[in-house]
Parts: sequence; structure tokens; C-alpha cells
Amino acid sequence: MPPSTFTLNNGQKIPAIGLGTWQSPPGQVKSAVSYALQNGYKLIDGAYCYANEDEVGQGLAAAFEKGVKREDVFVVTKVWTTYNTRVEVGLDKSLKSLGLDYVDLFLVHWPLLMNPDGDDDRFPKKADGSRDIIHDYNHVDTWKQMEALLATGKTKAIGVCNYSKRYLEQLLPHAKVIPAVNQIENHPALPQQEIVDYCREKGIHVMAYSPLGSTGGPLMTAEPVVKIAEKHGVKPSTVLLSYHAPRESIVIPKSVTPERIKENLQLIDLDDEDQKLLREYSDKLTAEGKLQRFVYPPFGVDFGFPDKS
Repeated sequence: MPPSTFTLNNGQKIPAIGLGTWQSPPGQVKSAVSYALQNGYKLIDGAYCYANEDEVGQGLAAAFEKGVKREDVFVVTKVWTTYNTRVEVGLDKSLKSLGLDYVDLFLVHWPLLMNPDGDDDRFPKKADGSRDIIHDYNHVDTWKQMEALLATGKTKAIGVCNYSKRYLEQLLPHAKVIPAVNQIENHPALPQQEIVDYCREKGIHVMAYSPLGSTGGPLMTAEPVVKIAEKHGVKPSTVLLSYHAPRESIVIPKSVTPERIKENLQLIDLDDEDQKLLREYSDKLTAEGKLQRFVYPPFGVDFGFPDKS
């Protein structure tokens, strides 16, 4: 069986699979979180930017009322780009919504700064309608604030999201604390092997979001995925989620459907032949310049990803 937990670089155990909450519809998040925690999940991934942390908090509270213990749940949230100069304020807002004293992991959502004094708390815009971004801001300054949070007890670990190898190389020489996690879009159509290998070398765990290729699960019809699913008698989604265990990556599928939430926990061991098929698929897309990145907000910033630079 695939591993149930991994160990972060600070010694903390983190579940190998968790429930993602990005794009979970209003009115359904509370029940999804509560159901997941009562049915085998021990990791919940959220973010201030998702604008549903109040409901995530309600789901946590409902699960705790049913006997789930806080110390058995690994809660992840993220500081949004409008708070990257005041990360503790951002964390405090999330803690209040979540109804918690601390989170287990706090991440920098994107390495840029959107105007903290702009016309919107999450997505400030300029007069011409473009994103209101402070282009001369150094993301390393955000990390220094993240490091200071560890002494407050409000988070047990800190990490980053959407960091390319280039951005990690800019950050690490200045880091007193190595990020515990880099959360990136990751699946066979976007293996991001350069980042995965670099993170492994530096002791940073990869956490994979959009493992099915984002909304609608477009990767579930990919030929090798279907072939492997038929071989093992499982659904293509199971193959795509199981892809991450041999890579020692954490995976956070999103669902609000009870049946699918439970189904997503049923990972399988992919044998060498399965892994070779998926690698060949990834390599072919890479060689043909046909990698598929499903999540890339219109920030107008080059984040250093090879498929986007």
C-alpha cells in the first residue's frame, strides 16, 4: 500500500493525501470538510483567497463535535498576495475564520505582491482593469516574515506555493528555515520534474494540487491513465492520485461529493510498468511542447516555470 504519511523537514508527520477546498461551492464546503474528517481524512487544505474559510471552519467544528480530535487533523492555509507584507495579519484572519489557535502549515500562496492598499482585499485592479501588482517587491522579504511566525505558535511549519526552481534558488540562500512544502500544480501532463527533483534535493516536500487536471478532471481520459486504470480495475482518478506516492508527494484532490471524497482515499500501488507508462506520457508532452498547465492566474509575472517562461 502507498504510504499514509510523510515526514517534513521539521520532523512533523503530514498525511499523504488530503481534501482540497479550492473552488468548492458555497454551502457545500462545511459538509465536505466534516464528512472527510469523519471518513478517514486527516489533512484539510485551504486558503484565505478561496473565500470559503468560514465554511471550512464550520466543517472543522462539526467534525470536532463528532469526536475528531484537533491534534489528529493537519490544517493548511495560505497567505494571500495582498498580505505578503503583513503575513501575520493574513494568518490571524485565517485563524479567526477557521476557529483555530494554530495551523499545522502556513504557505506563501504566490511569490508576488498585489497592492495591499488597492481597491479590493483579494484582487485589486488598476484603472485599466489589470491586476494591481507591486513589481519591485522582493518575495524574500515575505519569507523573512514567515520565519518570524514560527516563534508565535500560530503555525507549526511554513512553506511556499507555486515556486519554480528559479524562485527557490532566489529564496534559499536567504532562508534561515527551509520551506517544509512547495505546493504546485502537478500531474502526468505537468510533471514539473525540474522542481520535484530540486525540492527533493533540498528536503522540501511537494504537495500536488489539481491532480486530475482541475475542474472536470480532463486528464482522466488520457490514454495511459485509462490503460492503467483498466489493468487494475480502478477509476482513472485513482491512477492519477496514486501517481504521487512513488514521487513521495502529498496530493490534495478536491471534492464535495461524499462518494467521491471516500473514493479518493483508495490509492493503489503503481508498479514499475505503470510508472514507466506515465513517465513516457509526460516525456512525450514535454518533448512536443504540449504540457498542460490548468492553473495560471493572469498576474503578468514570469514565475520561472519552463513551460511558461
